[in-house]
Amino acid sequence: DAEIDLKKIINSALIVPIELEMGLPADIISTVEFNHTGELLATGDKGGRVVIFQREQESKNQVHRRGEYNVYSTFQSHEPEFDYLKSLEIEEKINKIRWLPQQNAAYFLLSTNDKTVKLWKVSERDKRPEGYNLKDEEGRLRDPATITTLRVPVLRPMDLMVEATPRRVFANAHTYHINSISVNSDYETYMSADDLRINLWNFEITNQSFNIVDIKPANMEELTEVITAAEFHPHHCNTFVYSSSKGTIRLCDMRASALCDRHTKFFEEPEDPSNRSFFSEIISSISDVKFSHSGRYIMTRDYLTVKVWDLNMENRPIETYQVHDYLRSKLCSLYENDCIFDKFECVWNGSDSVIMTGSYNNFFRMFDRNTKRDVTLEASRENSKPRAILKPRKVCVGGKRRKDEISVDSLDFSKKILHTAWHPSENIIAVAATNNLYIFQDKVN
Repeated sequence: DAEIDLKKIINSALIVPIELEMGLPADIISTVEFNHTGELLATGDKGGRVVIFQREQESKNQVHRRGEYNVYSTFQSHEPEFDYLKSLEIEEKINKIRWLPQQNAAYFLLSTNDKTVKLWKVSERDKRPEGYNLKDEEGRLRDPATITTLRVPVLRPMDLMVEATPRRVFANAHTYHINSISVNSDYETYMSADDLRINLWNFEITNQSFNIVDIKPANMEELTEVITAAEFHPHHCNTFVYSSSKGTIRLCDMRASALCDRHTKFFEEPEDPSNRSFFSEIISSISDVKFSHSGRYIMTRDYLTVKVWDLNMENRPIETYQVHDYLRSKLCSLYENDCIFDKFECVWNGSDSVIMTGSYNNFFRMFDRNTKRDVTLEASRENSKPRAILKPRKVCVGGKRRKDEISVDSLDFSKKILHTAWHPSENIIAVAATNNLYIFQDKVN
């Protein structure tokens, strides 16, 4: 894993904006995920659709030009439903997508809305059978009395078709809204987490799951925290972490007991009493938790910061990065417009040396863990023409504003980057800005 030169990324990002249909609330992207090779990129949206982009192969006459991502397949993953027992609408919005490693020519991915997880198979077909004995070319059954000869059916070439078929539907296991799914490193099981419970599933069994975490109190009035995110360890199939709305992370070992209500490790940073305010509890809620590829570190995102924790040190994070500290003075208005409850995600690069997360005004932030440099970049249609170099952005807090700076008072809080993804081995990133998907990559000389 070659380490990334962050300055190189800052000074030489190329952009390939991919416009999904604009304008409708259903088009708002709700999750972005590269597969294990980075050849495919999946997005889910509020309308329950999954759009998969495939990286084009390098052409021989343009050796230096790396492949761009084009639409490979689009399918409706979830439909709106109604729970008649509880008189609740179940919206079709895709909350998370997770890929399974490729085992054969087909691809498999998990997608989930608030209640139901589905396993999809995405496969290609470029041949069709012809010459049936009992059916004609339109598929109608023939009269056996008219069949006088026996034919051997043959496969004929046809235009490439990409088919998406649901292979498994995992339903009726969650009372509350699913916020996370995570595939285990044994590739036989996965977990799904909602506000109060985490369930363990086998890919082959849809009518039964094991409840491995249950934090629901006997009396709901005693409820003080909820589960916000959960993820399996990348290498140890018995270990997983989950984060809470109180800003704590629990690491659990499934070898210890069947029900992991007793954690193995408990990560929490003591609060600085001088920073205590009405909003402290809200902004300390963790919106995302991710293991590093090495499995040694955990990264968490709360409202204002990204923190990196060493699995061997529970009492405080080893690194804390300020994402948008200039918003600390704006928490009151962010509370009034509900932005303070936004759930930002965070991602590692392939070698765990750079961290990326989103902010407001279509800004996203990158932090180089080795050099401690950081940068703010903007994903927007106005300043992002294809193959244009991205310029770093700066936010000015009070005082005189320089020409290239933007005032904290003029930030657009309706434009937010909640979902991002980083290619597993290359410097290619995907950034979802409301209903546009932007793909940036290193400049190719």
